[in-house]
Amino acid sequence: MLYMVIEDFKGDPVPVYRRFRDRGRLAPEGLRYVGSWVTNDMQRCYQLMECDEPMLLQEWLDAWKDLVDFQVVPVMTSAAAASAIAPQL
Repeated sequence: MLYMVIEDFKGDPVPVYRRFRDRGRLAPEGLRYVGSWVTNDMQRCYQLMECDEPMLLQEWLDAWKDLVDFQVVPVMTSAAAASAIAPQL
């Protein structure tokens, strides 16, 4: 399952990047980082993550919740969406 994780940094982004530099992504085994994009003001990050067990995603969110507020949206690729809708076309 793919998840678009929208991260709003709680103020200064420096502590977020410092933790990442010092400790890495802190993702548990089985949670895979796909890619990420950060807004120009460095206050929001969009991360695409993948895992089969939602509890792994929650474990990762818990490791960052002191610095980041999260919104998690289950998503699919455009190709998967086109395939799913094809029978209705």
